[in-house]
Amino acid sequence: MNTLAQTTENALILLFTGDPELWNIIAISFSVSLRAMLFATPVALVLAFLLAYGRIPGRRIVISIMHTLLAIPPVVVGLTVYLFLSRNGPLGDLRLLFTQTAMIIGQMVLCIPILLAMGHAAFQGADRRAWETALTLGAAPWRAMFTVMHEVRFGLLAAIVAAFGRIITEVGSSMMVGGNILHYTRNIPTAIALETSKGEFAQGIALGIVLLLLAMILNFALTVVQGKGVITA
Repeated sequence: MNTLAQTTENALILLFTGDPELWNIIAISFSVSLRAMLFATPVALVLAFLLAYGRIPGRRIVISIMHTLLAIPPVVVGLTVYLFLSRNGPLGDLRLLFTQTAMIIGQMVLCIPILLAMGHAAFQGADRRAWETALTLGAAPWRAMFTVMHEVRFGLLAAIVAAFGRIITEVGSSMMVGGNILHYTRNIPTAIALETSKGEFAQGIALGIVLLLLAMILNFALTVVQGKGVITA
């Protein structure tokens, strides 16, 4: 118990004294995940809208694949991206392996199915009259799409929060394609795995506290967003 208490105390000291190495890891983790969300979100939500409102050939097949991808473990995604970016892979000449760009690609592959599935469900639950009315009033299709997005904004925000929570805590993909390089690709989950394997628990606990606080904030935000999306009589 004394050892646990001392380790936890050391972890809190690392957090609140601004340990440079610890906060560098946190900064890299948030930077990579936020960029992955920035790139993935517009593409995923537009595709989710097209699946809900467009006449896409093979639409049901795409939706089935989308739901199947939700269950793929991060390590499998990491392996796939690794094979594509490795020296002998089709994208090997780009030399992206073991870079933050590779981590962003892996996290995009992980978050897009969540954004698609939840975004599609939100669009499916919307009143189709908003889309039809906007078109009838002479709005361009893209403006009508934004009208529908505004109607289901709480569902879309819930999708974004859930996707971000998924990718910032994943370890398998980041470890495989990022290489866990100090000051460059070492993020919160990979650092926890490394420090724990070395028996250095203070930094691992400190980073775990950050993830725990983040999970609480994201869940609280998701609850608030979902609550605002409920229509009462």
